[in-house]
Amino acid sequence: MNIPAFNTPDRWHLRTTFVLALSASALGMGNLWRFSYLTGEYGGGAFVITYVLCLFLIAVPVMVAEAALGRYGGPSSVAAITLASDSAGLSQGWRLIGVLACLTGVLILAFYIVVAGWSLAYAGFMYEGTFAAAPALEVGTHFAQYLTDTPAQIYWQSLFLLAAAGIVVLGVQRGLGVLVWIAVPLMLVMLAFLLKFAVDYGDIDATRDYLFSAQLVDFTPRSALVALGHAFFTLGVGVGIGITYGAYAPQQTPIGRSVVVVAVFDTLIAMLAGLAIYSVVFANNMDPTAGPGLLFISLPYAFGNLDQGDLAGTVFFALMALAALGSAVAILAPIVATVKRQFLVERFTATLAVGAAVWLLSLAVVDSFRPAARITWLGKPNLMSLLDSVTANVLLPLVALLIALFVGWGLRSDILRPQLARGSDGFFSLWRFLLRYIATPAIALLLLAPFYWA
Repeated sequence: MNIPAFNTPDRWHLRTTFVLALSASALGMGNLWRFSYLTGEYGGGAFVITYVLCLFLIAVPVMVAEAALGRYGGPSSVAAITLASDSAGLSQGWRLIGVLACLTGVLILAFYIVVAGWSLAYAGFMYEGTFAAAPALEVGTHFAQYLTDTPAQIYWQSLFLLAAAGIVVLGVQRGLGVLVWIAVPLMLVMLAFLLKFAVDYGDIDATRDYLFSAQLVDFTPRSALVALGHAFFTLGVGVGIGITYGAYAPQQTPIGRSVVVVAVFDTLIAMLAGLAIYSVVFANNMDPTAGPGLLFISLPYAFGNLDQGDLAGTVFFALMALAALGSAVAILAPIVATVKRQFLVERFTATLAVGAAVWLLSLAVVDSFRPAARITWLGKPNLMSLLDSVTANVLLPLVALLIALFVGWGLRSDILRPQLARGSDGFFSLWRFLLRYIATPAIALLLLAPFYWA
């Protein structure tokens, strides 16, 4: 019977910490508003049902596969996959999955910290009353001007990255563990405040109809693929989070049940966030399908034109920044763990090297917004759009597909079963079936879909 081949004191003491850590990674900026936006655009209740099915039938099995790898081979994506390959008699070429996951994480962080910096800045703007009773045109102009303020953007994103790196440097228990115990409850308190504000000043009825009424005329095969894509990305599959956090989980943690709990929690929070955010939008007769502009144009205008809106807006953007911090730390941790293991350096050195690479790339992202720097980024208006498209549409699903193939078809049961020992034989069989015959072809479909609609 195979047992984990690594030994480390870097483990959390409680299963709850593992669940909170995965929850903090899933509750990123995009999930707090993108789920609701997609729901309204792609079919309402029909989209929600499809999303939930995709989440539990596809995203959860792949995340469980990642966590099983981490429990077997440790927090380094490359080392864990290498060890599993050797045990299964497979080619060490599979280790490239870990390299690709780390590269994907760096590219995501490069633009993610930029948007997180915007959230910090806008929390300050809301607190100062910058948008109080401001017309929509003025709010839009403010955002356009802020995109050209390179020094301000660098300041806020550097501050955010420094906070994320500092947490990772502190380690598994004092850094990651403490963060999730503070961040997740605090995010829930903030969300509760925003829900109360929405009930008092927003349009809950219009939001409920928008999000949950079945709009079958808008539900198409493309809607199903969008639901699949969002379900897939919401758990953070494809950047090694599951591998690293699976390694840090207590030995007796039931990984399968824990990931399912996180998926349920993540979905509930996304729906509650939708009620809070879109109630404010509808109360001001704003366009609910404004996409990314919703965050930094529509919402500041909406909050600025409601009673107590400045306070609510400050809480909202602080919530966005805190949610971004949980996700950024989760993406950064696997990369640092891999660099630390592969190059045999201390955690501080590994974090400094990875942070420097992310920061330098983020400077290029910010520079791409300057009017004088406007060039064609392979058909995208700026480097952020290009990185977002490449990671979301190509790299993340590619890594997840390779993980599904490697774990589902390459590794034997005697390697995998001990890592999921707290689950029943029925659960193990169901998980492996879903990973092989549902998740693998579905992710392949997600990768091929852009060619169909090109």
